[in-house]
Amino acid sequence: MTALTLSTAAAPGLRADAIVVGVAKGAGPRSGDLVVAPGAEAVDNAYDGKLAGVLETLGASGAEGELTKLPAPAGFKAPLVVAVGLGTEPGEDADYDAEALRRAAGVAARALAGSKKAAFALPVEDSGAVGAVAEGVLLGAYAFDAYKEGAADGKNGKAPLAEAALLGGKPRDAAHKDALARAVAVSEELNRARDLVNTPPNDLTPEAFAAVAQAAAKEHGIKVQVLDDKALTKGGYGGILGVGGGSEATPRLVKLSYTHPEADKHLAYVGKGITYDSGGISLKPAGHNETMKCDMAGAAAVFAAVVSAARLGLKVNVTGWLALAENMPSGSAVRPGDVLRMFSGKTVEVLNTDAEGRLVLADALWAASQEEPDAIVDVATLTGAMMLALGSRTFGVMANDDAFRTALHEAAEEVGEPAWPMPLPQHLRKGMDSTVADIANMGERMGGGLVAGLFLQEFVADGITWAHLDIAGPAFNEGGAFGYTPKGGTGTAVRTLVRLAELTAEGELG
Repeated sequence: MTALTLSTAAAPGLRADAIVVGVAKGAGPRSGDLVVAPGAEAVDNAYDGKLAGVLETLGASGAEGELTKLPAPAGFKAPLVVAVGLGTEPGEDADYDAEALRRAAGVAARALAGSKKAAFALPVEDSGAVGAVAEGVLLGAYAFDAYKEGAADGKNGKAPLAEAALLGGKPRDAAHKDALARAVAVSEELNRARDLVNTPPNDLTPEAFAAVAQAAAKEHGIKVQVLDDKALTKGGYGGILGVGGGSEATPRLVKLSYTHPEADKHLAYVGKGITYDSGGISLKPAGHNETMKCDMAGAAAVFAAVVSAARLGLKVNVTGWLALAENMPSGSAVRPGDVLRMFSGKTVEVLNTDAEGRLVLADALWAASQEEPDAIVDVATLTGAMMLALGSRTFGVMANDDAFRTALHEAAEEVGEPAWPMPLPQHLRKGMDSTVADIANMGERMGGGLVAGLFLQEFVADGITWAHLDIAGPAFNEGGAFGYTPKGGTGTAVRTLVRLAELTAEGELG
């Protein structure tokens, strides 16, 4: 991953491949003008205060995500200036939005792939801005090239930006150092979640995913327990076993436990980990299978969040449950019409084997409930219906507690992960009534994402605060890269879960 440093060096004398500056659309009296953002004063001065004019001549407008390159002025040791748009400048006495900084840094870091070093002269008014720029650089420079011959040495495409200096960041300032350290820890784990999502399913089986979790747990002092198919059978985990029964790659339930000696709150995170989803007997149609390696993105997010909490030493206990299975059609696969007895004891009539995520989550949710945590949050690429409702960049938030749903929504927006609160209309529950079992795994077609949430709620023990994040849209980016978001696995929900843990540790929740 890109190496980061805080630097008080002046831009002209810094040896680097490029200097990154921010520009914006003017507001108030300067409305319509291109303005140079704070942090780039030395660069602007070297252009005799005419940097904005030069960039306007080149077509720059300051729009978010826009990038313009121009030769550095005489006397600079870096040969290139890269101007990146921040959108509209903030009002008087206001700072640039953290997400605007994060995205701008990500755009520049990605554009500088192949470079050895870049200096980022973006606005860093406080430690929050330092952290935002650092995250943007680390997430924007991400590349998944494990399967490309020669990629590591740049022989097949450009290697990621090797080093970035954050100008204006104070290396002796405790708040700035803490912000940088937090950004590095969370970004490294988020990028590891991206790697897991991008890994082909022939290599990332449930057993292989469990091995990755075990190795990380050992490294970071996290207690880990792995239930294989024999242990799942003995324990009565009918949902996970039913979904995984059609594959030669047997299922796993992984429990990761991070504890802090001074913690008085306990959060449980539950992740859907379908390492490949063919739909099972209810086979997906052509054109819908190609990206189904991403159906374990919820488990990847939970895994990354627990490890992040451990690396940050948060004063809260966090347990992660990874429900891992491969959903394949075969003679041993669960069939439409089968009835599964779940870990909770409830029976489920399987009407559609492609509604499998809720089955593995149901077992993991009930397992998490037995420890009586203060709150449970499950994360899953659960329904196409949520994508139809909210598009490809926003995830839905459902909960059995309105205040908790609001807190999660606000945490997501704070860290730059678009989310939207969704209801759990009780009238939709009747559609899952079964004549042969306690509940069916399908209900009304309209509002299918909400129906899935209602199904999951049935497997949360009474009295436990619970929320469900349906990340089906933003978990995997099939379009072009934007901001700090790459094509492929995005690592969505990791930062929301980490922020929730931080707020809980700080006593701001519950």
